[in-house]
Amino acid sequence: MSNDKAQSSNGKIYDLEERTARFGENIIEFVKSFERNDVNRPLISQIVRSATSIGANYMEADGAESRKDFHHKIALCKKEAKETKHWLRMIEKANPQKGIDCRKLWAEAQELTLIFSSILLSRKSLNVK
Repeated sequence: MSNDKAQSSNGKIYDLEERTARFGENIIEFVKSFERNDVNRPLISQIVRSATSIGANYMEADGAESRKDFHHKIALCKKEAKETKHWLRMIEKANPQKGIDCRKLWAEAQELTLIFSSILLSRKSLNVK
């Protein structure tokens, strides 16, 4: 179960390992500018955990010992991407001035959710257990 780099019709290489790592890094950079207060502290903690967990679980999926293990780790990636979207929504509510950045990051979390959903669907259509 290795991290094969896919190439699109326009020649761009998509490396999911790199993409998930960069997403986590972007979230870390994003929250560094936040005021530390009673509302932001738990939101920052939650989003950093969920966003960086996407890449960590993808790395585990890449080294999975079985198809079942791979499927499980990819499902965790999808779950964490969806959770990250939730925290971005809460952060935007608590920090309206960060709305544009929240929406950009939310869009990337949504794309990751769709990618992991697609991987899970393709596995099901192949009857992989």
